[in-house]
Amino acid sequence: MLPSSSPVQGRPRALPWLLMLGGAAGLGAAMGLTVEKMRLLHDPSYVPSCSINPVLSCGSVMSTPQAEAFGIPNSLLGIVGFAIVTTVGAALLAGAELARWFWLGLQLGVTFGVGFVHWLIFQSLYRIGALCPYCLIVWAVTIPIFWYVTLHNLRRVTFHAVVMTSWYVIILALITERFWDYWSTRL
Repeated sequence: MLPSSSPVQGRPRALPWLLMLGGAAGLGAAMGLTVEKMRLLHDPSYVPSCSINPVLSCGSVMSTPQAEAFGIPNSLLGIVGFAIVTTVGAALLAGAELARWFWLGLQLGVTFGVGFVHWLIFQSLYRIGALCPYCLIVWAVTIPIFWYVTLHNLRRVTFHAVVMTSWYVIILALITERFWDYWSTRL
């Protein structure tokens, strides 16, 4: 079962681990994508290691305007955001007690992150027509980070696993439906 906001001596048990490990996974993916982008900028003929086939192709995604939604590579935003999330998780594991304003600021950041990720999901599926493996990792960790920070701030835990499972099933269904023609030829 994923993180619970059940307090242990007044503190959440699993949220710090989710923030630290999910943040580290997102940070690693953002750094990997940044390295691939730098290699591609250095050598336009470079084929990124994350370009596996026509559907799983970060090279196709990196070459679009959506990959630089704010004028810089999106992966740089990921490096900053996930470094913050990882640090918050580590601080909580070390026993830090964070003020309410800090939690609200984190909520603002993760809400922006999940909104941006869903915009990128739409763009990948219906405008670009390719999926970036590094981006899939970012999507996979951003959703629970947002969800469990939100539950922590609302002090709610009801049906948390049902919502997470449904969320992932919907995204997997959209991916399957969008690329069914490709996947069906591989079966």
